[in-house]
Amino acid sequence: MAGSDKPDYLAFAHQLADAARDAIAPYFRNVSTDNKFGPGGFDPVTAADRAAERIMRDLIASQYPHHRVYGEEEGGSLSDDTPTWVLDPIDGTRAFICGLPTWGTLIALDLGQGPVVGILDQGFTEERFFAGGDGAYLSRGGQTQRLAARKTASLADATLATTSPDLFTNPDEARVFRALRDRVRMTRYGTDCYAYAMLAAGHIDLVVESGLKPYDIQALIPIIEQAGGVITTWDGGSPRKAGRIVAAATYELHQAACAVLAI
Repeated sequence: MAGSDKPDYLAFAHQLADAARDAIAPYFRNVSTDNKFGPGGFDPVTAADRAAERIMRDLIASQYPHHRVYGEEEGGSLSDDTPTWVLDPIDGTRAFICGLPTWGTLIALDLGQGPVVGILDQGFTEERFFAGGDGAYLSRGGQTQRLAARKTASLADATLATTSPDLFTNPDEARVFRALRDRVRMTRYGTDCYAYAMLAAGHIDLVVESGLKPYDIQALIPIIEQAGGVITTWDGGSPRKAGRIVAAATYELHQAACAVLAI
């Protein structure tokens, strides 16, 4: 379809984000937690996660019944030939249950080659980072501003973020991450998806993580790229299916980081 008949997927993604925000709001700093792993491990999930994903799935089924959905709580998978909404109702559940506002609702639409729409909604701070083809933006307090990554080109000048050094469970991953950490100006932990938003907004230069699922990263890909940044796997491949991810403010910085992260 073309012209005015083309579906406005970004507008619909905003509707999903609005609904998820309303579903999550009553639970933040007032939530009980279940453990997906049970005894011997800890992978938290809350009623807020489940409620937000369910309401988004219901809206998608009503508006686009032939689309697929891949969400953290109820499962699914990517498709190369069917539009797939990729949802993480609360990325950063550990932060959420600790009352820290570094979590976010992640919403993406993958048309088969990668995400064309991405939203990170931080409902508590009322910040919404989004991208849908003509740039990356932050909406807050009724104002919308365009996002632009910094021009940092060298590791020595860079600020690096990751959710936790515990992500790097493979000894080789841990080794190369430490090598990268030792080359940058500053490293910050505990940032969850919010670090990627801060990279797009020009406050952080590098984000490096491992063990990610598509719902952890799909929404962030358009935001990073349309803010002028670069995001790939550690070996320079497509980040569409996640795994080991490196996001950088510039091509030069990305190349330098990937050289250190080579395994």
